[in-house]
Amino acid sequence: MKLPTLTCALLFIAGLASPAFADLAGSKPNMVVIMTDDQGYAPVGAHGHPWLQTPNLDRFHDESTRFTRFLVAPTCSPTRSALMTGRHPEKNGITHTILERERMTLDATTLPQVLKAAGYTSGIFGKWHLGDEAEYQPDHRGFDEVFIHGAGGIGQAYPCSCADVPENRYTDPVIRHNGSFVRTKGFCTDVFFTAALGWIREKSAAGEPFFCYLATNAPHGPFIAPEKNAKRFTDLGFGREQAGFYGMIENIDENMGRFREKLAEWGLEENTIVIFMSDNGMTGGGSGQQGKDLAPGYPFYNAGMKGLKGSTDEGGARVPFFVRWPGKVSAGRDIDRIASHIDLFPTVAALAGAALPEGQVEGRSLLPLIEGKGEGWEDRYLFNHICRWPTGANPDDFRDVNFSVRNQKYRYVGARAGGGGKGKGKKGAAPAAGAELFDMESDPGQTKNVIADHPEVAAAMKAAYDQYWKEARPLMVNEDAPMSPTRPFHEWYRQQEAAGGIPDWKAPAL
Repeated sequence: MKLPTLTCALLFIAGLASPAFADLAGSKPNMVVIMTDDQGYAPVGAHGHPWLQTPNLDRFHDESTRFTRFLVAPTCSPTRSALMTGRHPEKNGITHTILERERMTLDATTLPQVLKAAGYTSGIFGKWHLGDEAEYQPDHRGFDEVFIHGAGGIGQAYPCSCADVPENRYTDPVIRHNGSFVRTKGFCTDVFFTAALGWIREKSAAGEPFFCYLATNAPHGPFIAPEKNAKRFTDLGFGREQAGFYGMIENIDENMGRFREKLAEWGLEENTIVIFMSDNGMTGGGSGQQGKDLAPGYPFYNAGMKGLKGSTDEGGARVPFFVRWPGKVSAGRDIDRIASHIDLFPTVAALAGAALPEGQVEGRSLLPLIEGKGEGWEDRYLFNHICRWPTGANPDDFRDVNFSVRNQKYRYVGARAGGGGKGKGKKGAAPAAGAELFDMESDPGQTKNVIADHPEVAAAMKAAYDQYWKEARPLMVNEDAPMSPTRPFHEWYRQQEAAGGIPDWKAPAL
C-alpha cells in the first residue's frame, strides 16, 4: 500500500531525529580519555552552573552521549586505579592517596597492557598518582609514552614515597618525560594538552591506533589559574581561591576547544572516540563550600547534590561522563542508568577487541547502552568507601563507617565518622550518625532518610557490601607497607641535576 505523502515525510523526519546506532565492539578507534582533577559534576555550564563560562565543554556535551549518573570514588587514587583495572579500588590495594597506600597492586593487569596486546600504543599525560616508586610508574604498567608529574599534585610532598619534584610549580613545571626530567614553559594544563596533541599527531601520522590518557592536575588545589582566567572572577568579586578554582576550569575549557579543533584539522574525528570525565566530586575549598571568599550574590552551586569530594554522598562521587564520536555515537542523548569508573576498562577493551584479564574486571562494557541496545540491562550494586584510616590501623575497625552502596534507585550510606584525613584520624572513631537510605529517583538531593520505610532494601544493600568487604579485605596489600625512606622523584631529580641538569622541553609544533 502506498503511504500518503505527508505520512512518508513524517516518517522521514522521525528517522532523522532517531539516533543511528552503530555496532562499536571491535571497531578499533583511536581512544582518548580526558579526566580533570577535583572538578566534579557541577562546574560545567551545561549542568546549570550560574557563573562559569565553558562554551567548549558545553559544545562537547551537546555533541556527546552523556551518562547522567556516572559514579566514581570519593578521592583521586581510588578512581584512577579503577580506571586502570576495571575493579573497585580497595581490591587494587588503594585505601588512601598517600602513605604508600596509593600504590596500585603490581598483581593487576592494566588497561594499557590489555590494549597493547590488541595492537595499541598508549600515552599518559598529566597525573598518574598510583605509585611514585619505579616499579609502580606507568612505564612499567603498559604505557609507551609517559609525560607526568609526581605524587597527587604538582609540588606535593609527603613523608613517604609520594612526592613530586622539589618546589615544582603550576607554571613552567618540571615534568618526567619517558624517564628524564624536562623543564616546560607555560601553565601546566596548557602543557599537558600540548604534549598529548603532539603525541597524537605523531601516532596518527604513523598509522598506529592509540589510547591517550590525558589526566590534568587542574583544578586540584592549590587553586592557581593563569592570570587572564583568574581575573574574570576577581573582577566579579570572588576571592583568590575561588578565582583560581574556576579560572582553572575555564582554562581547561579553552584547551578542550583547542583539542577538538586539532582533531578536526588533522582529520581524526571520524576514527577517534573522546571521553570527558572527572575523578571525584567537586572539591570544597576552591568552590567556596566553607563559605570563604564567595562573591556577594553568588550562592554555592553543586547541582542540587549533597556532598563533595571525600563524601559518601552523591556529590562526592557523581561526575560528568561525555562520550563523543561523530557519526558513531549519538549526539545530545542522555543515559540515566548508573555507570561507574569500573566500567571504563571493559568498555575501552571492547572497542579495541581486546581480551579481559581473567577474574579481574568487575565492571561492564557500556557499549550496549551507548549503542541503544540496553534492553534487559540488569541492576547492580556499586560500592564506595572513603578509607583513609590511620596507617597501621586494622581496616576491619572501619568497615562499617564512611561507606556507601548504590543501585539504580537507592543510595545506602553507612554511619558517618570523623577523622581519617591524611592518616591522622582517631582509631575507632565513633559514628556521628547511623546508616541512611535515600531514594535517588524521587529525592536526588538526599533530603529524606527512608531507611525505616524500606528496611529490606537497606538489609540487602548492607549484605552486598559485607560480601564485597570480605572479597576486598585480603587484597588491601599496602596496609603494612613501611614508609619509604626516600622520595623517588626527589632522588631522580637530584641525580639528573648532578649529571648534567634539566633541559628545556621542546614543545611539539601543532
